[in-house]
Amino acid sequence: MASIWFLAKFVRYTLPPLFPEFQAVYGVSNATLGLVYTTMMLVYALMQFPSGVLADKFSPPHVIVGGLVTAMSGVFFLSWPGSFLLLAGGMVLVGLGTGVHKTVAVAYLSQVYSERKGRSLGVLDTFGTTAGVAAPAAVVVLANTHGREVLFLGSGCVGLILAGVFLTRASTTPEAVSQPTDAASVADYIALFRNRRFSAFVVVSVTYAFTYNGIVAFLPLYLTESTPLNSTFATVLYGVLFAVSFVQLLTGDLSDRLGSLLVIAGTTLIALLGLVGILIGSTPVALGAAVAFFGVGAHGFRPVRGAYLVKVVPDSLAGGGLGAVRSILMGAGALSPAVVGYVSDSISFRVSFAVLLLSLVVTVVTAFGLLVTE
Repeated sequence: MASIWFLAKFVRYTLPPLFPEFQAVYGVSNATLGLVYTTMMLVYALMQFPSGVLADKFSPPHVIVGGLVTAMSGVFFLSWPGSFLLLAGGMVLVGLGTGVHKTVAVAYLSQVYSERKGRSLGVLDTFGTTAGVAAPAAVVVLANTHGREVLFLGSGCVGLILAGVFLTRASTTPEAVSQPTDAASVADYIALFRNRRFSAFVVVSVTYAFTYNGIVAFLPLYLTESTPLNSTFATVLYGVLFAVSFVQLLTGDLSDRLGSLLVIAGTTLIALLGLVGILIGSTPVALGAAVAFFGVGAHGFRPVRGAYLVKVVPDSLAGGGLGAVRSILMGAGALSPAVVGYVSDSISFRVSFAVLLLSLVVTVVTAFGLLVTE
């Protein structure tokens, strides 16, 4: 399951380093690229809730494999040279297919490893975010030497192989999760949001997602256009952002031992300090340290978020409840690339990243509010 998540994020993370190539080949602006990336992420977000409901009702492994096959069909479109519309269509299919995975995976693994939710989700998220290290390297080694077609065609073939292997492995695993239940009503899911603390944590998740998605989509271009760094070094630092993702193994385990909210408050504060450094840094060393600091906090937060949500959502609503929250937070996060692209074109990249900083301030304040009132 973690390998599938790695591939899903690998494909997504190869796209931002290819933005300069897309601009040169298709003659599109930052705003256009941001809009297409936002469309991909909106489709990804919209799939969270229905995939969770399907997993509550049917077999989670079959839902995961169906999403993977859909995503790989989009990857094959990306490997086919053609118009910008063909590229955009492939990205939308990637968003549609990969949007199925995370919500179902979190609920499924939390039941299989019920005593070590944080640790298992830390492994899942670590596999996924190491794709951010591999993707820029793959762009340099494969896309820049043999063409992006080779990169995406190979990824699609690997995805189909993983689909078959995972489905076979899951079908031979003893039953470790609860049986499908009767479908819950929409009112049951809406009732979750009447709890003020639950809704406050949704605010934490939404503002974090808005900041994180904006950074992931435009960090290479920001570093190239707003700092003294060249494109090669900017790509290296983009890899550093994900290289520190192994911290998720630590934060996931710490959440099992110390409590989720304490780790959530600490990691979001670290991310905030890192983003401040990205905005004010002017040397390669300072910017590299700031990117690494932001990465530690941003990635450290992710598995703990899932563990906390699993704890507060009733088992009968696990898939759909997680899906509802993830649809909201990913929907807000999906708007971020379009906002950053528009503001960077209209004013400057520094101003657009300052908007992301304000969003992260809300994340930190709300997280600490939940911690001190726990």
